[in-house]
Amino acid sequence: MSGHSKWATIKHKKAKTDAQRGKVFTKIIREITSAAKIGGGDPNGNPRLRLAIDKAKEANMPNDNIKRAIDKGIGGGDVAMEELLYEGYGPGGVALLIELMTDNRNRTAGDIRSILDKNGGNLGAAGSVSYLFSKKGIMVFDKQGIDEESLTMAAIDAGAEDISAEGDAIEVTTVPENFEAVRDALKKQGFAPQTAEVTMVSSTTVKLIGETAQQMIRLVSALEDHDDVQAVHANFDIADEEIERLS
Repeated sequence: MSGHSKWATIKHKKAKTDAQRGKVFTKIIREITSAAKIGGGDPNGNPRLRLAIDKAKEANMPNDNIKRAIDKGIGGGDVAMEELLYEGYGPGGVALLIELMTDNRNRTAGDIRSILDKNGGNLGAAGSVSYLFSKKGIMVFDKQGIDEESLTMAAIDAGAEDISAEGDAIEVTTVPENFEAVRDALKKQGFAPQTAEVTMVSSTTVKLIGETAQQMIRLVSALEDHDDVQAVHANFDIADEEIERLS
């Protein structure tokens, strides 16, 4: 199971407080606005917007906030938000992809470089690590109370690409085009995922322990806390227990 999924599951458990929710809302609103601006305000014809709205509903964002974000996207605005993708390395040679949305490229570049420098990472050239990642739909289920064999068969029937289990979790992987269909089919059969998203998954992993693992968790946390960072993808492999303890 990918380090991303372990980290995403723990963030999902922790994203309950109001302060965290406010920061989550800000990032989702930016994504909704950008998706609407690029592909239009109708989620039926705009898959990226549809997924952003799903994420907003999962975070219990009020419908009025969603509507305002869409309206802002289709109506334009005074401030132009630019989407960026930074590549780099974390402690232990971990590969990093950092998705950003900013109205000030120079400020953001300086901030991200500073966060990396302070936490044992560094920026890389374009293409330095992106070849290690591919876009996938990922759903993570809690094993407790789930018939693993039934979930596996249902996922295969729905068109999932892969199913894997580790510890207390089951991970279902799809190609991006099948993500919504597989997710919805599983929900209809009573299988509700802890997390479900289209994200970047690495083809290789770097196992981290001890101080290096601690430093990696600090780095990812610091990056995700930055207002301009929409998502962080990394190929670290840290034991579940250590992630729980360190995060």
